[in-house]
Amino acid sequence: MRDIDPAFAEHLAASATTLCHCWKLLRRDGAVFGFTDHDRDLAFAGVTFAARSGLEPSEVSAELGFAVATSEVAGALSAVALTEADIVGGLYDDATVETWLVNWADPEAQRLLVDVASIGEIKRTDHAFLAELRGIMHRLDQPQGRLYSLACAADLGDVRCGVDLTLPAFRAEGAVTATDGRLVVQARDLGDHADGWFTGGRLVWTGGANAGAAVEVKHHRRDQGVHLLTLWHAAPATIGEGDAFTVTAGCDKRHATCRDRFSNTVNFRGFPHMPGNDFVVTYPREGEGHDGGSFFR
Repeated sequence: MRDIDPAFAEHLAASATTLCHCWKLLRRDGAVFGFTDHDRDLAFAGVTFAARSGLEPSEVSAELGFAVATSEVAGALSAVALTEADIVGGLYDDATVETWLVNWADPEAQRLLVDVASIGEIKRTDHAFLAELRGIMHRLDQPQGRLYSLACAADLGDVRCGVDLTLPAFRAEGAVTATDGRLVVQARDLGDHADGWFTGGRLVWTGGANAGAAVEVKHHRRDQGVHLLTLWHAAPATIGEGDAFTVTAGCDKRHATCRDRFSNTVNFRGFPHMPGNDFVVTYPREGEGHDGGSFFR
């Protein structure tokens, strides 16, 4: 049940209204942006809602119970607010979006918070974007607590893992010696690390047009002293020779990797000593016993 200001309720019931929608976007880094489908800028609660932003909302459906309500908002990429580089860089991932119904003739006094959602998948086309808005119920659809699995449930370098990725053994600085400009990077000065050392690691650009952007490494291969890194996502801007970056070691979350590469078995957050449900889908190998007992007898 919504509590609506009596004056606003009277305006909503009138035969002629002066209504518009406003969207307040709060990024996880603290940045706040405002947009409106009105033909002029509006301001309330300390936020200016920009008009002519090109945003177009879709129809919103709501259901009783715990079903996740979803909607979409489409708009143009603007150098002033929403940029392709920021979207690719993940700055809008899981950002909060408040949808307001506002009387544009008196926005400070007459407005109603209609919905609070989080940004989900963002699709980009030429100079435009389409963002999915997920209702607050989607939080209840996410796993909570520890997972019973062979693989580690922690992320490399987080508090549960405890590995210090700032140590020179797990971190390297380099510069691009050759590239396709989008997904493939070659470098020579990344140390004597073997194939796969940086697979699953994090690459952060420290120089060039992509400075500040980060991306996960899909595959790392070493060939005669040259390190070849394939990235999961294309860089926001064209990668150029000489662009500087830092890259950290990756982890496939296996117990053997935690033990041999990071000497961090004490913090392993999986269950490698018990078969569990993973036993059902594990591919059989000749010489391995699968009698339901410990894998480490």
